[in-house]
Amino acid sequence: MKILVVGSGGREHALCWAVKRSPLCDRLYCAPGNAGIAQVAECVPLAANDVAGITAFARAQNIDFAIVGPEEPLVLGLADSLREAGIPTFGPSAAAAALEGSKGFMKDAVARFGVPTAAYGRFTDVAAAKEFVARQGAPIVVKTDGLAAGKGVTICQTVEEAFAAIDEAMVGRRFGDAGTELVIEEFLDGEEASFFAICDGVRAVALAGAQDHKRAYDGDQGPNTGGMGTYSPAPVLTPALEARIMEEMVLPTVRGMAAEGKPFIGVLFAGIMVVAGPDGQPVPKLLEYNVRFGDPECQVLMRRLKSDLVPLLLAAANGDVSGQQPQWHDEAALCVVMAAEGYPGDYAKGTRIGNLDSAAVVDGVEIFHAGTKEGADGTILANGGRVLGVTAIAPRVADARTRAYEAVDRIDWKEGFCRRDIAWRAMARGL
Repeated sequence: MKILVVGSGGREHALCWAVKRSPLCDRLYCAPGNAGIAQVAECVPLAANDVAGITAFARAQNIDFAIVGPEEPLVLGLADSLREAGIPTFGPSAAAAALEGSKGFMKDAVARFGVPTAAYGRFTDVAAAKEFVARQGAPIVVKTDGLAAGKGVTICQTVEEAFAAIDEAMVGRRFGDAGTELVIEEFLDGEEASFFAICDGVRAVALAGAQDHKRAYDGDQGPNTGGMGTYSPAPVLTPALEARIMEEMVLPTVRGMAAEGKPFIGVLFAGIMVVAGPDGQPVPKLLEYNVRFGDPECQVLMRRLKSDLVPLLLAAANGDVSGQQPQWHDEAALCVVMAAEGYPGDYAKGTRIGNLDSAAVVDGVEIFHAGTKEGADGTILANGGRVLGVTAIAPRVADARTRAYEAVDRIDWKEGFCRRDIAWRAMARGL
């Protein structure tokens, strides 16, 4: 098959790495790709959100299967456009992608579907939003309704912080149109995790869980980011909790979206908060849905996936995952994200990264590029906020962590930084 992956991040590098290993893949393209992806795929200079350009390319090249990585092109209707061109595509329609494109749509939908989630309100008026916060009290969570590259969520410890977050989004327009409407919701106190399922429009098959680290700095300090590192499996997601997530969240959502004429085809990424129930036992609640693989979670999932990725995603695109049973390596996988100094705020591009070959030979390590480009002299240059995903696999989380940080320490990139405490919860559990 001739396969096209759309996107340029660590998620897409991990997907290309997995797709390339499939005996079904004869030729692999990525639009637009990055310097790391160029080592496994033919990069096409088309922006991921160029719906018309990517569709024309796929038609001209007789692409047999397309996999859309990022959320923005999905919300813009790339999957619809590719399907209309007769190309089997893994990724939801624009109508179904609203589960991520609009947090208000998502909250209203899961309320209709009976999915357990935090209490919330939707607001387009500053005064009404502040009145809701004053009535509810703090801590409380302020979210932009639209896409904000993983940075549109503010956890506010005081009412004053929430007022400032409202002003920042709606008056200061820090997030542009994404903050024109806000979702303000109850703060859930517990342990956060990520869970993934592959959906064919009417059915779903579970993948695995992971645990991300959203704050920029050690000790869960600093601003929220798109993710600074992750590991899988996530010990907080026991088999019993994963079964509940499928039965109480994923399947009702897939069935509900189908019933409303917006069948969901793709990967449904459930952000979960595990809270203590009335009897003290752990209970999963839905924080949000994303309509694509998480980044960096995708990197650890692809490292752990033992079975062939392509038949699984193709089955979803073709409308029947009923015979699919993903197989997993027993080992744990861990990813440390290396980011440009200043991220998630302003950061410099074009800084040189050296010694990647030395880092890549550490046992069990794969380095996925999230924001890189090749310089004129062949050197690797930073070209984004999150730049590298240093991913390791080992029998235990602690061993994978040791390997990942050994590789990190071999990389010569003075303008980069990373968290040094990825998987601290697993370390506290002795894993």
